[in-house]
Amino acid sequence: MAEPVWRSRGRARRSTRTLRVRACAAVLAVVALAVLLVPPLVQLDQQAVDLSAKLLPPSWQHPFGTDDVGRDLLLRCVYGLRVSLLVGLVAALVATVLGTAVGAAAGALGGWTDRLVMRVVDTLSSIPHLLLGIFVVAMFRPGVWPVVVSVAVTHWLSTARIVRAEVLSLRGRPYVDAAVSGGASRWRVTVRHLVPGVLPQAGLAAVLMVPHAMWHESALSFLGLGLPSHQASLGTLVQGARGSLLAGDWWPTLFPGLLLVLPTLAVAGLAGAWRDRLHPRRRSELTL
Repeated sequence: MAEPVWRSRGRARRSTRTLRVRACAAVLAVVALAVLLVPPLVQLDQQAVDLSAKLLPPSWQHPFGTDDVGRDLLLRCVYGLRVSLLVGLVAALVATVLGTAVGAAAGALGGWTDRLVMRVVDTLSSIPHLLLGIFVVAMFRPGVWPVVVSVAVTHWLSTARIVRAEVLSLRGRPYVDAAVSGGASRWRVTVRHLVPGVLPQAGLAAVLMVPHAMWHESALSFLGLGLPSHQASLGTLVQGARGSLLAGDWWPTLFPGLLLVLPTLAVAGLAGAWRDRLHPRRRSELTL
């Protein structure tokens, strides 16, 4: 008996999804090994300025070429990725904790508290993230922590919306009604039942926020408002390569840009698999 067409197509989709997840995991594994192993082995200050080797194209000796003062671009990209990834991770963690706390409080308390909190969230959401981030970093000297604060302040809003919606959904579950009927306080219900129920969604939001925060840091550094120009990050590398690109030297701009794009696509692929595990019904509908 011939196999149904829908079953063979579902198997092909599952195989493609597995290959995509493995490729994304491999990319992130290479990124993690690079940022963890390369900096301890080779110090950035050991790369002395060598004007005789400036703007060399990619070769076996310099796989990414050299920059405008003769430094190895591969090493600087790894250091820049490390700094941008650190900023993204810390900012995503702070924004997720803040958004989870605000969203859980708004959904659990309800009433005028919920309406007031969500109006504040709506007001802040109407301001473009980059504009609000520029306003925050402009009040401090360039550095890592002003950028972290800027990204965290502008990115907790979406997490608060997601957590609030999930809390409102969980409030109608039978086990929550049973806890309330048993005399549990609102605080106990929130901490013991509602917050653990929203942690998978909050974790997914945090993972998706990391590449977004990296792009935000790179945009601020490119504009000269984020990290100082002497500190290697993906944004400062792209900003410093503008003159080289106009002169026809493409590699100082291409490789830092690729190190922004590839981790973003890898995180998006893994987050999609995570979302399918959280919503298996949606996955089965797509397979059929």
